[in-house]
Amino acid sequence: MAVTGSVETRAHPALDFVGEVAQQIRVDGIRASTKAGSGHPTSSMSAADLIAVLAARHLRYDFAHPELDNNDHLIFSKGHASPLLYGLYKAVGAISDEELMTYRTFGSRLQGHPTPIIPWVDVATGSLGQGLAIAVGVALAGKYLDKLPFHVWVLCGDSELAEGSIWEALDKAGHYGLSNLTAIFDVNRLGQRGPTEYGWDLDIYRRRVEAFGCRAIVIDGHDLTEIDEAFVSARSDGDRPNVVIARTIKGKGFKEIENKDGWHGKALPPDLAEKAIAELGGERDLRIDVRPPEALESAQLHAADTPLALPTYKLGDKVATRKAYGDTLRALGARHEVVALDGEVSNSTHADEFKDAYPDRFFEMFIAEQEMIASAVGFAVRGYIPFASTFAAFLSRAYDFVRMAGVSQVELRLSGSHAGCEIGADGPSQMALEDIASLRAVHTSTVVYPSDAVSTAKLVAQMVDLRGISYVRTTRGAYPVLYENDAEFPIGGSKVVRQSTNDVVTLIGAGVTLHACIAAAERLSASGIACRVIDLYSVKPVDTRTLREANDATAGRFVIVEDHYPEGGLGAAVMEALALDENPPRVTHLAVRGLPGSGSPDELMAAAGIDADAIVAAVNASVGASAEAR
Repeated sequence: MAVTGSVETRAHPALDFVGEVAQQIRVDGIRASTKAGSGHPTSSMSAADLIAVLAARHLRYDFAHPELDNNDHLIFSKGHASPLLYGLYKAVGAISDEELMTYRTFGSRLQGHPTPIIPWVDVATGSLGQGLAIAVGVALAGKYLDKLPFHVWVLCGDSELAEGSIWEALDKAGHYGLSNLTAIFDVNRLGQRGPTEYGWDLDIYRRRVEAFGCRAIVIDGHDLTEIDEAFVSARSDGDRPNVVIARTIKGKGFKEIENKDGWHGKALPPDLAEKAIAELGGERDLRIDVRPPEALESAQLHAADTPLALPTYKLGDKVATRKAYGDTLRALGARHEVVALDGEVSNSTHADEFKDAYPDRFFEMFIAEQEMIASAVGFAVRGYIPFASTFAAFLSRAYDFVRMAGVSQVELRLSGSHAGCEIGADGPSQMALEDIASLRAVHTSTVVYPSDAVSTAKLVAQMVDLRGISYVRTTRGAYPVLYENDAEFPIGGSKVVRQSTNDVVTLIGAGVTLHACIAAAERLSASGIACRVIDLYSVKPVDTRTLREANDATAGRFVIVEDHYPEGGLGAAVMEALALDENPPRVTHLAVRGLPGSGSPDELMAAAGIDADAIVAAVNASVGASAEAR
């Protein structure tokens, strides 16, 4: 074993029993995957010794009480090695052999990749490179907020070490000195279609790990004594994160497939499985007693809240909704569970308002959006209420993390500022024009798009208690406050800003385009055309009732205006909601259809055809066409 620092070398007689448990886990993984006809037994067999030693001698966890504050966390970043995890659950007595054999069958909680439907699983994994990144968030919560001695253990496969998110995670782990985090690299040399990028060149991994400020411990991943020593050292030494870099053999224990390409993700056929089980010593029913943690509770999670007072604004004043987001986030900090993360743009997203008030609960993730979202998920695992903010365009960098948070069914709150071509001269690389579509598509998501400071405050305040993934889209420019401070904005609702009994067309906007709709309606009124104007601040879920009422009142004439590409945004939300109605609306859809360039906000919105002039022209065309039809 090669370690940065010294480690006492010693053997332990109990390791012989642990070795037998490791063989049992291998056998059970083969049995379960062979019965299912699919799975990853060979990827599980390589890490069985590592996990058996960890569980038997170093993990502190009460499987009867997974909710305990001071339980360790064990995250399988290589989620495809689920036969290993489920075999471990059987070995600790958490599941029965009968349940184990339901692996990958319809209705079983033992799915192909683990999800939190299982009470001992923190997050869904299986999209490689995410488990370690999320573990950083869990460890941040433990070290800086909970102030508890629990340890976070993460099993990583060597194929996923090619993912940039792995190194974002280690960079932030090193930056924050997360000595309560240990990553275990299962370096078995073989990936899905052949050798991994660096095979068994452990020194490359060691140098990389150390370059990110972490402590590397290089071992033989099948030498139980070396494994034991490495975990003792990882839990007790230093002020840095630890990475155990273990050389292992894929398919370990069955010579016929050991270190053989072509077995990734393949269950052994029954005849070969029988042979492998015999070579591994046959079926067993051994049990290990995992040591429970010390009975301690998080001071943060049991602290008292202070009174909450949302910011207020004066009617007509110009306030950017991103500023109102920051003001509201600061107010929400009165709740001790609220945590804020930002990607080095907090002076633009205005998350720095929270940072100034609650620096101990603000975490700077720098330009590492994947790690920012992953850390937010980790905080949610620990029971906190995370808000993560950046420019809306850059959330796309972390979209897979948002998607997997939906699979995990955690509560996550996202803020994307500087959305649409309204941002002006920075150009299209900074303009989120796809964000509403992408966030609407996420399982469990809620998407809101406020148009003024008051609605922003009310909507962001509701995000605290929303389940699933919630997203608020904010605007760069300052626009007039439209609503009194006592106005309410329920999720799933909308506001009818302007209406009369003479309305002949409905204008629908949100954010900056609502202001354009209002300006257009005023001009059209002067020419004798009455318009109903709807603030569609809740994009998902959408207010179907109000839309139907407007459809009936204005003879089905809708003009929908959005600073977004036409696919998946406001227009799509409205049309999807009403498409199956007996008399769906006839929609004129104004959206950004070309690639914007640089310019002023007014120039860019005019060029995109989403400003007040374009709306007036669209209404005149719609009303004129209707008159001609009559």
